[in-house]
Amino acid sequence: MNRAAIVTLTPLSGLYGVAMKMRRALFRRGLFRVHKVGAPVISVGNITTGGTGKTPLVEWIARALARQQKRVCILTRGYGRQHPGIRVVVSNGSEIFSDAREAGDEPLLLAEKLKGEAAVMCDADRVAAARWAIENLGTELIILDDGFQHMRLARDLNIVAIDATNPWGNRRLLPAGNLRESPDQLARADCIVITRADDVAQTEALKSAVHQLSEGRPMFLSRMRIDGLRKLSELRDGPAGEDPRSVPVAAFCGVGNPESFFAQLRHEGYKLCYTRVFPDHHYYTQEEINALISQSSERGAHALLTTAKDEVKLRSLSCEMPCYVVDVAIEIEDESKLLASIDEALGMSARPS
Repeated sequence: MNRAAIVTLTPLSGLYGVAMKMRRALFRRGLFRVHKVGAPVISVGNITTGGTGKTPLVEWIARALARQQKRVCILTRGYGRQHPGIRVVVSNGSEIFSDAREAGDEPLLLAEKLKGEAAVMCDADRVAAARWAIENLGTELIILDDGFQHMRLARDLNIVAIDATNPWGNRRLLPAGNLRESPDQLARADCIVITRADDVAQTEALKSAVHQLSEGRPMFLSRMRIDGLRKLSELRDGPAGEDPRSVPVAAFCGVGNPESFFAQLRHEGYKLCYTRVFPDHHYYTQEEINALISQSSERGAHALLTTAKDEVKLRSLSCEMPCYVVDVAIEIEDESKLLASIDEALGMSARPS
């Protein structure tokens, strides 16, 4: 966002901040009702828009709970889906019923990665969705995706993800910046997970700030790692051919923090000769892919790299250049302590399986 736009939008940010403060006060005083739904709820959210590594964290938590033989359902709004006012059961835990247009890219990605381990639902009314999941899917645990600002649904654990590479954006509230709330609202969290904590000096400074802002809430560090590389379509692209790490490649994505994706590829030894950023949750057209291939080829690229989030929106398109999908996973330091915090908050030792 350029400076002129920031100056123009700053008064609206002030109004937004006042509205958020009033909303929190209304919930705190009981004038807005907080609903309990009869199952434990974990909220995973952030205080900025997009790109904090929240989706891999949700996946990690869901998989950890599924290993304890719990029936888990992830509730999400489903940004970018075709009909945001309609409830969509993306997955019942064993079958997938929706595509990217119906569900949104991140819900479909979670449903595919967690097939056999967790159900996924999209609904703007997550209180009603939670009750439906408990009654119809036998859900025992709810994970509220992107839920820090969604205060209608009572939760047992409030987890906030903060991206170490861009924790506060330009330090302005929406719409002049990308802060959903002031950083001092971290004190409402039960614990903080700092993502992409690879730079030691950068992370130490952030830890100090988060400790103060959150009033000493437990803090965990995490990093993203490349979990695998796969072809966009083996049938379309043919044999895997040369290792893309050995040749110049182009990378593209439509995610909240594209630079972190490109930086990770460079760190892993990929030779990026061209990068292209699309808007977050972007749905691609054949013309865009054709232009991307032409631009990449002109710069000497032998292949394309993209994210798993983008891949779910590329399946119906033709790609004449070999295209590889980069799967990532989150690694959490002291993961046993985070799991213990989750178990303690949910009271799982006292709850029968």
